Amino acid sequence: MDLSLYMPEWLLTHGAAFLIALPLLMAAITAILPSRKFVWWTTSFITLILAVTALALAQFEVANGVSIYEMGGWAPPHGISLKIDALSAPLLVLISVMALVTMFYAMPATLAEIEPKKRAPYYAAFLLCIAGLLGMVVTEDAFNVFVFLEVSSISTYVLVALGASRDRRALVAAYNYLILGSIGATFFVIGVGFLYMETGTLNMADMARILTELDGGSRVSMVAFGFIIVGLGLKLAMFPLHTWLPGAYAYAPTQVTSFLASTATKAALYLLLRFTFFVFNPDFAYVDAVLIFLIFGLGIVGMIFASLQAIFQTDARRMLAYSSVGQVGYMLLGIGIATTASLSAAYLHLINHAVIKGGLFLALGAMWYRFGITRVDDFRGLSRTMPWTMGAFTLCGFSLIGVPFTAGFVSKVALAQSAAAGGYWWAVGFIMISSILAVIYIGRILMIAYFRAPPEIDGKPCVRNEAPMMMLLPMWAMAVLSIAIGMNIFGASDILVGASERAAELLTGTPLTGIGG
Repeated sequence: MDLSLYMPEWLLTHGAAFLIALPLLMAAITAILPSRKFVWWTTSFITLILAVTALALAQFEVANGVSIYEMGGWAPPHGISLKIDALSAPLLVLISVMALVTMFYAMPATLAEIEPKKRAPYYAAFLLCIAGLLGMVVTEDAFNVFVFLEVSSISTYVLVALGASRDRRALVAAYNYLILGSIGATFFVIGVGFLYMETGTLNMADMARILTELDGGSRVSMVAFGFIIVGLGLKLAMFPLHTWLPGAYAYAPTQVTSFLASTATKAALYLLLRFTFFVFNPDFAYVDAVLIFLIFGLGIVGMIFASLQAIFQTDARRMLAYSSVGQVGYMLLGIGIATTASLSAAYLHLINHAVIKGGLFLALGAMWYRFGITRVDDFRGLSRTMPWTMGAFTLCGFSLIGVPFTAGFVSKVALAQSAAAGGYWWAVGFIMISSILAVIYIGRILMIAYFRAPPEIDGKPCVRNEAPMMMLLPMWAMAVLSIAIGMNIFGASDILVGASERAAELLTGTPLTGIGG
């Protein structure tokens, strides 16, 4: 169903600005609402509006092409513009839909994890994070990217720290995230400053035009690109700049962890694509060198070493966090190869991983909610005490491994095919090794959950105690969607593959005519 046909004309015209303004304005109101239940209902309603609007705008973009909104009626490059195109539209849908899904889950989760007096500020910070992420994706102004990057980051530091009600280590994790995140933002804004020095503009389309006319620019442009890559590398948890991520994912509130795992690093990866292929150009010698020797190389290293680290974790949350670093490596591999096919595969894996990891963290949070489970050894007999929760975790785990008929299989095969077609056939071996390592760390949990007896309490086996329905529905939505993508049910795979191909073709300017791009 094309929602754009039912949207008012003003919303389609001003939709890009509306996606940012609504959560920004409502965050201030939400912070002072007295009723804790009303806060949840208000935030949930806002995320529903954002999800419907983002989907309608994405469908409108498919039907009508690129949409550019001029803030205040000032045309770029002098004014600030917001752009919705084939690269940004799927990310808008991903961020807003995951916000809605995790809000549904948040009703029981926050009761257990967030102190009553802190729930209104918690949801306000959550809305600010959403606004920052959406702003990062739609803005066409390089300095505004930094502003929205900081809006999302600062609110995320607060959200992670609020996990201290459950585990005091959340404060240390938030502090580490704050320090490294600030370093990353500093590198990024310095890079933007150098770009402004070279081009005299902050509009990204104008930057791209001037850099092309200058054939890549001078050493100033090279330095700018280096600073931007390091800054975004910290934000997207590129190995070895990932050290903030395990603690943040492990000790943040469950809703926050699931949302961040699905969106935060993905928005940073989007910026990496936007700056590398749109503002700069792989035809520039220094960009090509960074893609091959840095991004591609660190992607492979991250795939292997982060997966190895995941195997030796005793905390299941940290295990999944290191797994996320490894999965970012897959995406960097596709970006580094820089063909239309490899970029399409990387973009597809970006979306699929958001679904998979979101489901895994939602299931893990439900296990903590019922039994306080965080350690891998505590999964004993969980298939009998929480069968539905464990079922969702199992399906998402299979998808993370890349078992056939799952979302992970679709994108990993696409990555392997594009690597081989691009002449990097040996990289296929590293994709397989990383997947085998995923079998080990996911399989370890499944073995304990399905083949060990539940723990005993006062000499009696632990009884069945399933998660609440408001937790089960979101995690099973992710699990079912993962299978639907893998089996192309209702054309789910075709939709995502088509969106990924359109995004890649926009980046390279080359139609995807074959596997090699």
